[in-house]
Amino acid sequence: MRILAVTTMRNEAPFILEWIAYHQRIGVTDFLIYTNDCEDGTDDLLDRLTALGVVRHERNHSGGKKSVQWRALNKAGRHPLLAAADWIYVTDVDEYLCIHTGDGRIEDLITACPNANGFALPWRMFGCNDVAGFVDRPILEQFTRAAPDRLLWPWRAVQFKSLYRNVNHYDRLGVHRPKGGGFDGWVDGNGHGMPEVGGTVVPTLVPRYGLAQINHYAVGSIESFLIKVARGRPNHTGDPIDLAYWMDRNFNAIEDRRILRHQGAVRDNVAALRADPEIVRLHDNGVAWRKARIAELMTQSDSFYLMARLLQSGPTRVLPLSLQKHLFDQLMTVRRLIAEAKS
Repeated sequence: MRILAVTTMRNEAPFILEWIAYHQRIGVTDFLIYTNDCEDGTDDLLDRLTALGVVRHERNHSGGKKSVQWRALNKAGRHPLLAAADWIYVTDVDEYLCIHTGDGRIEDLITACPNANGFALPWRMFGCNDVAGFVDRPILEQFTRAAPDRLLWPWRAVQFKSLYRNVNHYDRLGVHRPKGGGFDGWVDGNGHGMPEVGGTVVPTLVPRYGLAQINHYAVGSIESFLIKVARGRPNHTGDPIDLAYWMDRNFNAIEDRRILRHQGAVRDNVAALRADPEIVRLHDNGVAWRKARIAELMTQSDSFYLMARLLQSGPTRVLPLSLQKHLFDQLMTVRRLIAEAKS
């Protein structure tokens, strides 16, 4: 069974080895990675991993009408690796698929729901865990506090990503879900039948993560977040990454260390990748670039004040469930009224 992970990266060199090692552990067999405008050697590191047969790296470019992420996904839709895949998973380098059934591997997830055509895998936001500085340590060990089991607001914190069979039901790849085809035969993070939702959120206050979740390390450390702010979003170039982005994602309500059951195997996989001296050099160069970039940002007023405010802000508050539902329902009303006004 071939399972293909498709992703885009820019300036992520310090995090690549752990991310690949983890997903190798849980059963991803092929990696198709697009990069653009890298300054930290992410592209060179992925070229070396391609030469070693670990991933397939393709260079992308920014500019034009479509965002760089959509341009990459359109290219991926025509790539031979996609045609060869049995299952497709579009993801990001700050997302780790954490499976709770069996041995925590993708084959266990599929075995739990053998007739599923796809899995709508819910995000679980992992906050900064009071980590201020960037250090070259495993993400999975640094950030272990997350959102609660039951959450509906903010809606951006409970979106889903998709793992699905490579069949001709779908028009093309999408960031969160494939375009076209609907959710016939799909299940949610509990293994229950997936409702037909129009967007990328299932509006429920029941626990979401019985079978699987995506650990989303969207903010990371405060220093690394500053680099994310400076880079901007890959698929919404006009939308800023700012304090509001942080507040929607910095959940530290509960301790969740279940993903660490794989950590021994992940360390072994990282060590195997680092057996190549060029991989070590390129990784270390990426770490050095990030540290230098952080030091540069700390000399800029906007970045400095943002860092100070993040230190002051504390974890995102989990609102009472009744208030979460009220806010979500009100948002749906606002969106409906806006749509009606435009029609």
